[in-house]
Amino acid sequence: MKIIDKYILKRYLVTFSVMLIMFIPIGITIDVSEKVNKMIEKKIPLTDILVYYGDFTIYFANLLFPIFLFLSIIWFTSKLANNTEIIAILSSGISFSRFLRPFIYGAAIVSVFALIMGFFLVPKASKGFNDFRYQNLKGNNKTRETSDIFRQIKKEGKLEENIYVSNYNYLSQTGFNFTYERFYDNVLVEKVTANRIRYNEISKKYTLYNYNKRLIGEFDDRLLKSDKIDLAYNFEPDDLTPVVYVAETMTIGQLNSFINKERERGNGNINTYLVVFYKKFSLPVSAFILTIIAVAVSSMKRRGGMGVNLAIGIVIAFIFIFFDKVFGTLAEKSSIPPFIAVWLPNFVFGILAVYLLRNAKR
Repeated sequence: MKIIDKYILKRYLVTFSVMLIMFIPIGITIDVSEKVNKMIEKKIPLTDILVYYGDFTIYFANLLFPIFLFLSIIWFTSKLANNTEIIAILSSGISFSRFLRPFIYGAAIVSVFALIMGFFLVPKASKGFNDFRYQNLKGNNKTRETSDIFRQIKKEGKLEENIYVSNYNYLSQTGFNFTYERFYDNVLVEKVTANRIRYNEISKKYTLYNYNKRLIGEFDDRLLKSDKIDLAYNFEPDDLTPVVYVAETMTIGQLNSFINKERERGNGNINTYLVVFYKKFSLPVSAFILTIIAVAVSSMKRRGGMGVNLAIGIVIAFIFIFFDKVFGTLAEKSSIPPFIAVWLPNFVFGILAVYLLRNAKR
């Protein structure tokens, strides 16, 4: 690696690190100012608060990773351009593609770091961050998926068991319009319905109210009824109603297993988990795309100086974040395939990167 490569690579990594060190304390300060009253009111221990802000640092850095990276490259590349260093480099016979090489090295290092963070460190930090907020600052009333829940609770050979429950309240452990169906070789052999179902944590059983059970026979059916009955089923409330941020708290292997399990259960919220899964891979790739765009935009010496480049960079970075959030939400709430929704911003900005790079070479 030549001296110029080491020089640019060092500036790339140092500027990115300094950008993180500068903005994370600002984020912590803003968060403290918003939540300090609730923390004092609820008398939260200092150790819990310190752990929370340790998790907040990792969560915040991962969340705004594209902006930090993009602005840091804009910043130091603009300084190179204003000091006519880029002109000197290109005038020495080095092509623009060759000049771009150390930036790609830097993007590769940052991408590997982001990949490891997303696979292993961010899930743990996300769990601590969200658990603290919901338990101490927001309450538990909206942390669970609680409406129109359908699950396949057992699948062994020809045997299959499914359940359905609406408006399940995790705090009271109560749901309504419960249905249990058992199939053998795709033929319904048993069906249970109840107006209300409640979980008993002591006995680990469910109490069913206005219980109706139909055993389907070859020639006739048997019907059993009861106002109230206690039964054991092959699921628990945590399986039935996972927290809304459960996908964010899992490592890549755990998340993949969880998605396969929920897909077999017929979970209608599967797209939410797939969006989180695909973003673990798309975010590191965005480092390369944003690096190319940033270099192409800021390598030219402009009349307005570094401020113009930073303004352009901020606009592009926020448009990228906007696209990423909008398409992620569309994938969760509509019929757009999660894979396409997550990777579309990278595809669009990849085309933009190629276009800007061609113009920069001229």
